Amino acid sequence: MTQSNSPRPNVSRPDLSRGRSYLAIPGPSVMPDRVLNAMHRAAPNIYAGDLTEMVAAMWPDLRAVAGTTQHVAAYIGNGHAGWEAANANLFSRGDLVLVLSTGRFGIGWAESARAMGVEVELMDFGTQAPVDMGRVEARLRQDREGRIKAVLTTHVDTSSSIRTDIPALRAAMDAARHPALLCVDCIASLGCDEYHMDAWGIDLTVAASQKGLMTPPGMCFVWFSEKAREAGAKSDLRTPYWDWRKRAEPEEFWQYWAGTAPTHHLFGLREALSMLHEEGMANVWARHEVLARTVWAAFDAWGAGHPRIGLNVADPIYRSRAVTAARLGAPDATRLREWTEREAGVTLGIGLGMALPSDPAWHGFLRVAHMGHVNAHMTLGALAVMEAGMIALNIPHGPGALDAAAKIIAAG
Repeated sequence: MTQSNSPRPNVSRPDLSRGRSYLAIPGPSVMPDRVLNAMHRAAPNIYAGDLTEMVAAMWPDLRAVAGTTQHVAAYIGNGHAGWEAANANLFSRGDLVLVLSTGRFGIGWAESARAMGVEVELMDFGTQAPVDMGRVEARLRQDREGRIKAVLTTHVDTSSSIRTDIPALRAAMDAARHPALLCVDCIASLGCDEYHMDAWGIDLTVAASQKGLMTPPGMCFVWFSEKAREAGAKSDLRTPYWDWRKRAEPEEFWQYWAGTAPTHHLFGLREALSMLHEEGMANVWARHEVLARTVWAAFDAWGAGHPRIGLNVADPIYRSRAVTAARLGAPDATRLREWTEREAGVTLGIGLGMALPSDPAWHGFLRVAHMGHVNAHMTLGALAVMEAGMIALNIPHGPGALDAAAKIIAAG
């Protein structure tokens, strides 16, 4: 065999982003091949047969993921649609709700309710502090007439990555002897952070398909207790499409969706639920715990001696196991995000809600997701790429981040 004498191409820098890209943003999360393959099929009969039988068997699995034996309704829509479904079925115009916000999405649910005619009292704890249960209890004690119909909160606010202690919130409501419903947005946390709807005394849970449930965006779910069903029985915001009564107890298959079923989302969701139950929810939560601590360890090392770098939430108890919000200082977070995507095929999340996009400080924040179909090499790989980007961009940082992260994985 003769060797070619043709000159080698003049490559100043190889394209190292080639290959499978990694979307490390807090939703949509990584789609498992099993989910994608399940969706890769022809449209089914939507009136009888395999689809209807599959859906009937899925509903117990949906309840199990949320830790409830109570009602569940599914909708074609995103998480915002889930908020609207909850609002429409629970409230009437003029009802008062107390919203506890620890980031942009708590405010978002408040805005959704207010736009529908619900009176909203917003208790905003900012973007770095957890809910102050003492303040909540004191406010509920003041409400001697019982005007507050529900307390709304995020389990994990996707923007700040603050995780609310839901059992402590339930205890504060019980201590105040207040009859308000406890309603929880689990859009970022379901299937990632430990959650027990019934055991924790939760009346309503909202979630969506595109995060811990590992299915493309397009479906949302509302789990609700019998107390919530009765409390919303006379809601004047309910419309035919959002009405959860037929969806939760359909007489005919089409009533699950108030029309045509989201067929291919259902095929994907069926596979995703099977994957969760094969792993076991306790193991799912434990995996997310380890991967989260891996990211935290890296940031602790990068930030040692470099106060511009750090985690948004100081106390690990209040950190999400699904997503980590962090700061690098402006404009380095944006510079790093652009480098990791362009040069290495890793997409990191923007720093949502920490500053206005028009504010130069906005470029100092980012988020790293570790939710859903994620394992050790994906998380370690993302951290290694981030460190490579810091080196390439001359972003000052502390040493030992990858060693620290590897030790967390090794310890399991």
